[in-house]
Order: sequence, then C-alpha cells, then structure tokens
Amino acid sequence: MAVYTHLGAEAMAALIANYDVGTLVSAKGIAEGVSNSNWLIETTGRDGTGARYILTMYEFRIDIVELPYFLSLLDHLSANGCPVPRTIHDRDGALYRRIGDKAVALIEFLPGVSVSVPTPGQARAVGGELAHLHQAAADFPATRANGMGIAEWRRLAEACGETGLAAIDPAFARLVAEELPRLAKAWPTDLPQGVIHADLFPDNVLVLGDTITGLIDFYFACNDITAYDLAVTHLAWCWDTVDGTFREDLSRAMIEGYEAVRPLSAAERAALPLLAQGAAMRFMMSRAYDWINTPADALVTRKDPLPLAHRLTFYRDNTGLFD
Repeated sequence: MAVYTHLGAEAMAALIANYDVGTLVSAKGIAEGVSNSNWLIETTGRDGTGARYILTMYEFRIDIVELPYFLSLLDHLSANGCPVPRTIHDRDGALYRRIGDKAVALIEFLPGVSVSVPTPGQARAVGGELAHLHQAAADFPATRANGMGIAEWRRLAEACGETGLAAIDPAFARLVAEELPRLAKAWPTDLPQGVIHADLFPDNVLVLGDTITGLIDFYFACNDITAYDLAVTHLAWCWDTVDGTFREDLSRAMIEGYEAVRPLSAAERAALPLLAQGAAMRFMMSRAYDWINTPADALVTRKDPLPLAHRLTFYRDNTGLFD
C-alpha cells in the first residue's frame, strides 16, 4: 500500500480540523501510487451530509517549493471548466500544510474509474479534454520547466549504463544508444508551447462510460510543447493492452477529439511522429531506471520498458501515421 507515513486517528482528525470540511469520519490508505502517501478521507461535510476528499502527503521526488505550481494549476483548471479536482484550502487559505519536514494537501474527490481497455469513445473524450486543458491553461501565470525533458533522458541513460540497459535486453541498449542522440538532434524548438499534463496515462484519467469525470495526478505538469502532450497521451492510450499492437481506431478517435476543440497546425501534425518517439524514449528511460534500481523485495510493481521500445520503432517507421 502506498502509505509510507503513519498518521494516527488523533493526528489525522487534528489535521482535518484545519479545513472547513466537517469532522473526520474515516481515513483509508490508497494502494495506488509509488511516490506519495494517499488516503481517501470521509468527513461529515460542511452541511452534515457527508463528503469525500483525497489527502496526499508528499514523500519522494516532489520538491515542496514546486507545490504552489501544481496545486494552483488544479484550481485554475477547475475554475475554467476542466474535470480537474480542486485543491481544498485550509482555514487560513493555504494550499498545503506542513507535518514535520513533509507537506500535505487535501484535494477534491472526483467520481469515476480508470480503464485498462479504452474504447474509441473514451479515447475521443480524453483527446477533447486534453485540448480543453491546453486552452484553459493558456492564461495560467506560473511556469515550470519540464524536469523530464531530453537532459533527463540522457541522465537516466547514463545512470543505467550500457551494462544495465543490456541486462534488460541487448537490443534495448542498442536502441537507446542509436535513438536518443537522433531524437535530441531532431527535437523541434519552434512549436506552440503551454502548460501540459505530461503523464496522461489511463490510470490518471477517471471515466464514467464515455464521459471524462477526472484528470488527476498533475505532478509532472510543466510548460512545454503542447503537441508533445498529445503525443504522450497517444503513446499511453492507443495500443492493445494484451498483445501490444497499435489500435488505429483509438488513434483516429483521439486525434479527432483533440482537433474538435483545438485544431493542430500543419507543423504540429507533421511533428507528431517524432514527438511520439520522444514520448516513448522519456518513459523508456524512467522505467528502465526503476527496473534496474528497484530492490527485488520492494512492494512496488516495476513497469517493463520493453513495450515502449516497440512503440518507439513503430512511430519511427510510420511517419505518415498522422497524415
């Protein structure tokens, strides 16, 4: 279970009392996630009819000084009609509170489930909501550099080392050695930029039927190429989860959904195959690093980087995919 820090009943009740959400009824640890502690919080609600929230304690990887960017972005997007959970401010108006050397934030609970086998209707809907997000964030005043950009791909590759990458698969090591320098050299610098989610995999989307009820987990959000965000989402959604084959129906639906809200420019569409290759490299490198460095007895399921290598070569060899 992804709860690294124990909070007793009295401490939890005292924490929740700092918010105008009623009194604590229950707090249940949430198993999902590997970097933070999360609880599903139930309270009596402000009007006594009951309410639910998500409480997150930031344990690893997230610098507390960056929390105002992430949490204010949630508020901004929610206020602009995106299906994004609001940050619940405490009674003093603060976005987060400190418990020792850690920070905690209370977030609005949204209904819905994450799907493992998306439908074309869901792919179309997530494409539309991603475009909506890009438009809604256009006037968000804060900025944050992409901490998982090309420089980080290189750093992770060096940290894994040729031997470590070859231990995953010799062909995988050769692919990284060949493709990473090529992608870095060819990476576009003149495409439209804005706030991007940067990690919109199906487990970060809540749905009810074909309706998107929640876009969550914005802790990789940053300012970067908006079409790259679409490429990341395409990488994450448009592949069969059983045999790993490309799903043209999901791809077509996602692009149609996105362009129904925000049409792509000719330059953005032409760059999508390269951006998708970069998206594959980004997640290949982070997964490879975790694969090599996660202890064998850790209670975390490692994510295999090899399927993403297949996706990278597919995008490389099918440059007319988005024509």
